Amino acid sequence: MTAGWPLGATPGDWTLAGVTAVLPDRVVDDAWLVVRDGRIVEVGPRPPGARADLDGRGALCLPGLVDVHTDVLAHERRPRPGADLPLDLAVRTATERLAGCGVLTAFHGVPFGAHTPVGLPAGLPGPEVLLEALRAPEARASGTRVLHRLDIRSPAGLPALEAALAQAPTDDAPPLVSHEDHTPGIGQYADPTAMERWLVGREGFSAADARTHVRSWRTEREGRSDVAAATLARLGDLARAGRVQLAGHDPESTGDVEALVARGGVVAEFPTTVEAARAARAHGLAVVAGAPNAVRGGSHTANVSARELVALGLVDALASDYVPATLLAAIEVLVREGLADLPRAVALVTSGPARAAGLDDRGSLTPGARADVVLVRTLGRWPSVVATLRATQDQPPGMEPGRG
Repeated sequence: MTAGWPLGATPGDWTLAGVTAVLPDRVVDDAWLVVRDGRIVEVGPRPPGARADLDGRGALCLPGLVDVHTDVLAHERRPRPGADLPLDLAVRTATERLAGCGVLTAFHGVPFGAHTPVGLPAGLPGPEVLLEALRAPEARASGTRVLHRLDIRSPAGLPALEAALAQAPTDDAPPLVSHEDHTPGIGQYADPTAMERWLVGREGFSAADARTHVRSWRTEREGRSDVAAATLARLGDLARAGRVQLAGHDPESTGDVEALVARGGVVAEFPTTVEAARAARAHGLAVVAGAPNAVRGGSHTANVSARELVALGLVDALASDYVPATLLAAIEVLVREGLADLPRAVALVTSGPARAAGLDDRGSLTPGARADVVLVRTLGRWPSVVATLRATQDQPPGMEPGRG
């Protein structure tokens, strides 16, 4: 960086050259990028004789990655069972971990419900405490946002969500809400044994105890159909009124998608079948698939492969879900496998998720966009972030710009 830049900070005005820039429709070698007041004002081939503040020395230049569904905060807060860390520290380390993977806008999943997806007590802290930590000025300045994950069969979920929405920032887009139903036998856990394997492998259940738990959880959940119906009806009211950006989690059929559309949904999050993804595309919904699925080559719960959906042209965005590094790795995999060219693969982790979340000011190296920029080099088989440049807009007074 040029002399006079504060360590760890990005000024409002700067120029960059000597990079391979990935634009929405092409790749530009020895590109020239001009930023004024934290916005891109010019991008293209370097003019003859032009001198830049920064020389990327051949690095790949991408827009800052946008992640519309990350659960990294839960892992940072509790790295091992019973080993809870201070929440404000977890928010900071989660933000830094994401930035180290090129993610400069991240929607952290905050659950609204009494149980985890596999039917265990949700525990503390509750959503109010999590939201307070994620709304801290330093967290917002570092690209932190909220994905409100509502369990539609939890009697306490909807009231807690409505209380949270009353305080949610609405400065650039309605709050993002994803409704989910993890009852064994449908959606992500269409095969109930997938939940049993999770309980054995991650929660230490015996095989017999896991089977008993899944049976009882399924019975209890199916007995709450009235709660689910009332919750979905209310979400429809909120979505149609423009108060939320509504996503449906794990749709598995055309019927699921049509019901989501009818209640004002705009995002199909992690469709579990080709049928559901095709229906979402036909209805104009944004389709979000899992980056870990794309990198691994298959779903860990035996649902549809994200690579298959990309090959069919049925994916608009990838989300990191539980592994932040897979967003950048997915670009490499999709290009290597011939499933997407470089601009298309980059769009799946930048402009695609930005549009899905209702954000039109980021996710592409184009004039007028936020100057969230990531420089990448490939080391061995996999790309690595070597620098991030974060736009200076929306920094609260006294905050160090460009942090992370």
